[in-house]
Amino acid sequence: MVEETLTIVVDRDIEDLIPNFMRNRQREVEALLNAYAQSDLSQLQQISHRMRGVGESYGFTTISLLGKDIEEAAKRGNLDVIEALLHRYAEFLSKVRVVYH
Repeated sequence: MVEETLTIVVDRDIEDLIPNFMRNRQREVEALLNAYAQSDLSQLQQISHRMRGVGESYGFTTISLLGKDIEEAAKRGNLDVIEALLHRYAEFLSKVRVVYH
């Protein structure tokens, strides 16, 4: 079985920041999953709102878009949609490969 990867091109000027950025995204998924398990919509909104800002600034548009969708689903109280989005986020992080230009 061939594992699919997703390539993200990041500016070489921030290369030294990316390892910590990616560790923080893994922690973020854990925090989101904990908030989801507790049906803590407020916490889900707060975390996903931060995702919206941080993703784009590092060149990870997908993170910003997922943050937007999670935040909107949390505002509507739609836990089923949130669950699916959290799985997409975790899958994205497991498949992403960063290259620098």
